Amino acid sequence: MVDMPDAAIEIRDVVKEYAGTGNAPPKLALKGVSFDVPEGGIFGLLGPNGAGKSTLINIMAGLVNKTSGTIRIWGHDIDRDHRNAKLSIGIVPQEIVFDPFFTPYEVLENQSGMYGVAKALRRSEELLRAVRLEDKRNAYARSLSGGMKRRLLIAKAMVHSPPILVLDEPTAGVDVELRRQLWELVGELNADGVTVVLTTHYLEEAEQLCDRIAIINHGELIANKPTRELVNMAREKIVRISVDRDLTAPLTEDAFLKCELADPRTLEITYDRDRSSAGQVLDLVQKHDLGIEDVTTREPDLEDVFVQLTTAASQAA
Repeated sequence: MVDMPDAAIEIRDVVKEYAGTGNAPPKLALKGVSFDVPEGGIFGLLGPNGAGKSTLINIMAGLVNKTSGTIRIWGHDIDRDHRNAKLSIGIVPQEIVFDPFFTPYEVLENQSGMYGVAKALRRSEELLRAVRLEDKRNAYARSLSGGMKRRLLIAKAMVHSPPILVLDEPTAGVDVELRRQLWELVGELNADGVTVVLTTHYLEEAEQLCDRIAIINHGELIANKPTRELVNMAREKIVRISVDRDLTAPLTEDAFLKCELADPRTLEITYDRDRSSAGQVLDLVQKHDLGIEDVTTREPDLEDVFVQLTTAASQAA
């Protein structure tokens, strides 16, 4: 049995600089990024468009050369032990990439051959069953629906049985039902011991699925924490208060970060939970001779943290 590394992926001081064109200066896509992906979990890699997520994934896939730094995949350095590093990872790209004139079975067989998997050890039929495409075994790949093509891409990434699966925006542009099916499949793979790394723009998706999340912004790592700990970083909280008479303007108090009228009798008040409590907010509302008829609160979520961190990082840049 092969010993498992301390981390599924180790990334240390990775820099990627693209040469400028014409008179443009060089562009730093990654500015010394370092973090570990723990073995066995589902790890989220988040960031705005252009943050450097896809550049980092393409470096791990061997499609882009880093400028400096080190990456070890399942204990294998991608420079010194490229072959074993590549065998330890399966990449599911954003784009749908396979020959449309091959059948799903042929797609998997050809990919297995490219990885040097002996015919007796190939898992094409097993993988087709796993991604629920066994009934499309002999159909042309071009005839598959968008969701079927996405599932085939996951099977294609798993032909060499890698311990790590990386999904780059796997649910971008797909409907809610297909997204649910894809995550069921990913959850099953993870339950079987596969370490999953995913990038996504759907923050509620990352919050539900990921054990740990790293956030990259402008090529720099700005957060790397367990998901629940990251969500707890959100300082802002919203309380929605129904009052007993019509208002013509929102209330003004130093403790309110923001106060808006949802309708003449409903206030939406944003406050910093590190400086104020919901009880203090209600006391301030009552100070304006308003009777409170109903109160609801919204707990902070990952989107709040994401906006908070990326905005702060952009302002500091």
